[in-house]
Amino acid sequence: MKIISWNVNGIRAVERKEDLGAFIKKHNPDILFIQETKSQEEQIQKIIDAYQEYDQHYHSAEKKGYSGTSIWIKKSLGDYTINRGIPRFKENEGRIISVDIGEWTLFGNYFPNGGKSSEAWEGKLVFYEKFLKHINTLRKKGRKVVWCGDINCAHEEIDIARPKNNDGKIGFHPKERAWITKCIKNNWIDIFRHTFKDKVMYSYWHMISKARSRNVGWRIDYFFVDKEDVKKVKSISYDNDQMGSDHCPVILEIAI
Repeated sequence: MKIISWNVNGIRAVERKEDLGAFIKKHNPDILFIQETKSQEEQIQKIIDAYQEYDQHYHSAEKKGYSGTSIWIKKSLGDYTINRGIPRFKENEGRIISVDIGEWTLFGNYFPNGGKSSEAWEGKLVFYEKFLKHINTLRKKGRKVVWCGDINCAHEEIDIARPKNNDGKIGFHPKERAWITKCIKNNWIDIFRHTFKDKVMYSYWHMISKARSRNVGWRIDYFFVDKEDVKKVKSISYDNDQMGSDHCPVILEIAI
């Protein structure tokens, strides 16, 4: 199964630039997780109509033009259940969406940036902990879990072009990085770094400074899987050539 995660920075914008259609034609994902849809469903009926081979499910923010996640699932895949958010954690920005397929639960997440205020920063740390607790609980119940998306944190120095300049800043803050380390200690494996220990790869570039052309980037988009299921992974890659957003897609092939 080919599963792709992509922060599109506005689904209507990426469709308008004709990059969404080119991307679907190129990669033909079985499941596509999208972050930062920035749309309500009534605003994207043309997109829903244009890609009839997929069931499209959206989890939109209450605030229009902001945040939001989506799952596109090939209609040929059969039965599944969509979940929006996680139990006992209220958030109104549409940041977590998941699908249950058989014994598997697959999450696509848009984690908060945390840079707007001290309250937003503390909220980001709470979000991290609530999510980790939830996936650990699912695993204890026997679910097989894959989670992906825009984590909004570069884990190690190899994951950011200018680590010294950004040390301690949000997105490369010790507390955020420690949370990813904690996930790994909880046997959630960063599939790309597990597979390519020394490979430099970025998934986000600052658009205004034209950082992409200089490849001054950050790897903040990930796929994680339980340590027990790493053997099911066939491949993982980043498509740095895909345009249309300030992020690039992450592509996972896994035996599900």
